[in-house]
Amino acid sequence: MKISASIYSNTHRDLESIVRELDAHNVDFFHIDCNDDLGVFEDIERIRAVSDTPIDLHIIGPDPEPYYEPIIRHQVDYVSFQYETLERPLEVPASVPSKLGLAVVSSTDMGVFAPFEDRFDFILLMTTTPGRSGGVFDKSNFRKIRQLQQLYPRTQIHVDGGVNHEVSFILRNMGVYASVSGSYLMNNEFIGAALLNLKTHDIESHYLVKDFMQERDEIPLVGPEQRDVKTVVQSIEDYRMGCTLLVDEAGVLEGMITNADMRRGLLRHLNDLAELTVDEMINRDPVVANENLTVTELLQLIKRQSFPVNYIPVVDDERRATGIVCFWNLVKGEL
Repeated sequence: MKISASIYSNTHRDLESIVRELDAHNVDFFHIDCNDDLGVFEDIERIRAVSDTPIDLHIIGPDPEPYYEPIIRHQVDYVSFQYETLERPLEVPASVPSKLGLAVVSSTDMGVFAPFEDRFDFILLMTTTPGRSGGVFDKSNFRKIRQLQQLYPRTQIHVDGGVNHEVSFILRNMGVYASVSGSYLMNNEFIGAALLNLKTHDIESHYLVKDFMQERDEIPLVGPEQRDVKTVVQSIEDYRMGCTLLVDEAGVLEGMITNADMRRGLLRHLNDLAELTVDEMINRDPVVANENLTVTELLQLIKRQSFPVNYIPVVDDERRATGIVCFWNLVKGEL
């Protein structure tokens, strides 16, 4: 996952020195909040004088038109426009060379991005008040991120607001492309260590599995009345997770069928496919995680396994299936 350092969150050091230090630790972008002030381009000039790191400009104001010419002149790399502050329809000239994004607060209907989907590159989800540093991330935004990924699968998701080392691990797991970090990164005594925590380290977290798992209404489930091969295959295809969960009438997890389980079943019946049954493919003892495990406990569970874990069913204390945690995004999110 890319990290965009919110440089205005630092108030006790000069701009050039903080830019140089962040560059020394290989930060990905410099995030600049522009609260309707063209003077921001003076700071961009100062940054350009000492660094080639991409600029990530967030425009918060009613009319972005005065910004287009200086954006073009300064070759700003990323530009996002705060949807809620706009006073007229947003029409960005084709001459603007930047990667474009629409910034939206989490309470806004995410359908507002649909008119921009073909041209804009990313959505910037604001999980705290735009332009203000020091907010706390609301865990309800994890579900909002999943909704955005379902609505706009070809669009990058960027997140801004309350991103610390705990939140960053979960966002990486979810496949978020970039996150903006302000107070956590810029006010840390050791910026290099903080940046490493945001990008790669597995850290202790107070969040629980149920806070960020894909929930029951978002995952493939096959009940006892649907135990035919076609239904199982279709559920895996429909949800594109590479697996499906099998539950009884009460929702208790009975087992799991993955792509690998299906492949092994097909290999056993290459000459008599009509004889293949669902029962032959079920893994009745999959690795599962209780929904109340912390992130640290989940990682410890994974590390105890002798095989790679791509997804884990999540259950409650009665072993009812409540969700799935997928791990392939930890790889995707680093690309």
